[in-house]
Amino acid sequence: MTQQRYQNGKQVIKRWDDVFKAVTAEPRRQLILSLSDAHPDEIVPLPESAVNPNVPRDPTVLRQRLYHCHLPMLSDHEFITWDTEPLVAGRGPRFEEVAIVLESLQSNATDVPDSLVFGCQRLEQERQERFSDSVAE
Repeated sequence: MTQQRYQNGKQVIKRWDDVFKAVTAEPRRQLILSLSDAHPDEIVPLPESAVNPNVPRDPTVLRQRLYHCHLPMLSDHEFITWDTEPLVAGRGPRFEEVAIVLESLQSNATDVPDSLVFGCQRLEQERQERFSDSVAE
């Protein structure tokens, strides 16, 4: 029993490490949000689905970074699937493990420090909606 708990603990630690590694880069966070907004079976176009609307990047450079860095990393952990022609991504078998982290932040946007909200379009919008809902009550 103790050995099983140890193995389970190691597996959970690795899964959490994978999730937090996945959300350390902005294009990956944007892609996860785009896929969260899409129907579960839908694919999203790239690079446009990985762009932060507040800080647009050169699409050619972003496409290269997606192709060589971000998409393989997310795919290796089974968070996404992707194809090259056209460059698109879809949800992988472990997608929910990474999506829940960003969804949790959004649902708690009013509690997130201002320094992490202002400039983040998604959290600003969520905070505004929650503020509007509380004023209407």
